[in-house]
Amino acid sequence: MDPLIVGLDVGTTTSKAVVFTAEGRPVGEGKAVTPWVITPHGTQMDAGELLESAREALRQALAEAPDGPVLAVGVTSMGESGVLLNAHGVPLAPVIAWHDTRDRAEVRDLTTALGEDRFAGHTGLPLRGQWSLTKHRWLLAHHPQTKEAVRRLNIAEWVVRGLGGEESAEQSLASRTGWLELATRRWWPEALEWSGADRSLMPDLVTAGTPLGRVSDEVGIPRLTGAVLTVAGHDHQAATVGAEASGPGDELDSCGTAEALVRTVPAGLVDTLAVATLAKGGITTGWHVLADHWCLLGGTQGGLALQSVLGLLGRTSNDLAELDREALARNPRTVTVTGVETDELHVSGITNDVSPADLWRAALEAVAAQAEQVHSAMSAVVGGHQALVVTGGWSRSQALLEIKRRVLGPLRNPAVSEAGARGAALLAGMAAGVYAGREQFPPLG
Repeated sequence: MDPLIVGLDVGTTTSKAVVFTAEGRPVGEGKAVTPWVITPHGTQMDAGELLESAREALRQALAEAPDGPVLAVGVTSMGESGVLLNAHGVPLAPVIAWHDTRDRAEVRDLTTALGEDRFAGHTGLPLRGQWSLTKHRWLLAHHPQTKEAVRRLNIAEWVVRGLGGEESAEQSLASRTGWLELATRRWWPEALEWSGADRSLMPDLVTAGTPLGRVSDEVGIPRLTGAVLTVAGHDHQAATVGAEASGPGDELDSCGTAEALVRTVPAGLVDTLAVATLAKGGITTGWHVLADHWCLLGGTQGGLALQSVLGLLGRTSNDLAELDREALARNPRTVTVTGVETDELHVSGITNDVSPADLWRAALEAVAAQAEQVHSAMSAVVGGHQALVVTGGWSRSQALLEIKRRVLGPLRNPAVSEAGARGAALLAGMAAGVYAGREQFPPLG
């Protein structure tokens, strides 16, 4: 029986679990919906329900997998969202979605208190309503019980804890909070104080692939009991590992619900002035899942925009191949789609002879154009890329890939359906000693 490793990617839309052999061959997959709910305040979920969703994805994947010992489990996740725990390890408040906008007033106050340039210089982040610290301050104001919190965990860290692992703060996820100083890799006292967070809330910092205990038998998934656990960091960065796009000059275009263009650079390569320039363009600079590396990440809401347009057309992902063929066969029309960079899409130029394929093509063109802006801004600071690797759910759209080739040049679309889960599994294998280091990770087939 071959030994197995498992990668779990807790994403905005679903939790995806994939079982791999030590040679990197996928042998079982599972998926469960991320349990968001819409409330008068915005989008949130129950931390316990999220943990159960992740466990369900693992159960499904293991049910498909062949017999064999499971050596390790790695968990990667979306960033920014977090879980506040009391002294008994019980969640005290809902988990707020990273894209939720209830913290507008807090963002304005942070801008006044610390300033955009100063915030970017310390954290590597543009000052906007995405990072953990403004949502933390909102929770303290609206959920008084959160003042009893003794620990704050990011999503992957919460799931690892829920599987029996040790508490930690993985550096790539910590870099998405607004609390971590980029240059020093230490918690920034002023940001903590402004948000009302105490330093004691934060566990010790670790790098992805650090062993963090083993799966407990109390989890109720017998095949996982005893497997080594690790936090595999931020999902887009784990995907650079899984898609073999973390080398010098590589650029990953991860086209999921949230699209991200990711460059891996040595720590310290980008100076303070360049970090500020990138931040003004909406690009983050933070610590990577790989030790001694930074990550440049420019995000768009391209995936959300495409999903919105698909719904507007009354289509589903099952209709994608046909819609793509029709869109590529059409010449560009007067119809345009704008607002991809925001949460408000605007469609114009609709006439009597415009077809659904015309609108779909316009949406694809808009998403590709937004990606090109991010790509160019990163390249202006760290130089041109050597290889562009496109992965994620929307990379199934052949029309999107073709339009991106025209805009961004040659690209590679590797045969890996869940790059984030694969990266998480490989980092878990490293934590368990299956691989001595990343140079021993098995190549994609």
